[in-house]
Amino acid sequence: MDLSVTVILIIITVGITWYAWQNQDIMNRWIFQPYAVQRDNSWYRFLTSGFLHADFSHLLFNMFTFFFFGQAVEQTFSYLFGATTGVLIYLLIYLGGIIVSDIPTYLKHRHNPGYRALGASGGVASVVFSSILFYPTQDICLYAILCIPGFILGVLYLMYSYFSRKRMGDNVNHDAHFYGAVFGFVLSLILVPQALPSFFQQISTWRLF
Repeated sequence: MDLSVTVILIIITVGITWYAWQNQDIMNRWIFQPYAVQRDNSWYRFLTSGFLHADFSHLLFNMFTFFFFGQAVEQTFSYLFGATTGVLIYLLIYLGGIIVSDIPTYLKHRHNPGYRALGASGGVASVVFSSILFYPTQDICLYAILCIPGFILGVLYLMYSYFSRKRMGDNVNHDAHFYGAVFGFVLSLILVPQALPSFFQQISTWRLF
């Protein structure tokens, strides 16, 4: 049985995170620290930090979300562009989301030696919003209880991330969530412009009851 790219990325992320939990030196060298990036040109941190997580709940939430949305997006791009090109585009959405989502954080905190961030949230948000573009009326369930169509939850998510990033203070990198989401939606739209009419057509036929 062939493993999907999504599952392979999850296995790699879990493995690297687990190893970094046992090896503080790796955690310190790979975590996203804007001040260190500016000081010693360790630009690789933009990517490596996306394979690190703070604790088990952080890792589980990101990988659980990535698994369910990543499979659909991976299959969609493979269907539209063929297996090889589709996988490369999918990697661009996910890995690009990790990198691009940290650029505003770098600009904001590059003079702050105490700031650190980690996690795949930017890439996961990128994949989730790519999925919302293609399947806007598909329900997204929060904690398996409250289920909301993707296009509605997407708007609420962006609003929450936007205002939370201005407040800060809750130890969550809301910039990564916001910009990762925007990156995934916009890049998917650029690559598949015909998805926009379909997006609005699906929304127009959605009914609450």
